[in-house]
Amino acid sequence: METSPGSIQDYLSYALAAAHRKMSASLNARLKQHGIQIEAWRILETLEAGEWLTMGQLAEVVLMNPPTLTKLVDRMVSDGLVHRQVAQADQRQINVLPTALGKKRMLQIRQEVQAQDAKYQTLLGKEEADKLIELLRGVVQ
Repeated sequence: METSPGSIQDYLSYALAAAHRKMSASLNARLKQHGIQIEAWRILETLEAGEWLTMGQLAEVVLMNPPTLTKLVDRMVSDGLVHRQVAQADQRQINVLPTALGKKRMLQIRQEVQAQDAKYQTLLGKEEADKLIELLRGVVQ
């Protein structure tokens, strides 16, 4: 049985893509004031947790492909935000660690990210925003 097409806006995949685009543009504008791109924020925020991740693990967490991550980390090393260290467990692997400057910048940009999250929590309501996060985690697991 064939169903008639509705508006593209009725598709979940479209709604998620549209929301992602709007939120990313807003966050990008906020972070641009600090000279940081969204992917660099993801890296700094992930490293702030204190885990020693290999480049492959980091790429997965920050939603980047490994070659693109390598290029961005190269720039972040040049900017003094992170440094590389040979992994102790397997010397073929490299860990990325935040520098003191990277930690300081992370605290500054975290305020921007938290402000954006607060904006959307106000728009949706905290309970609904928390529910949305839970639902979206279910999609990606």
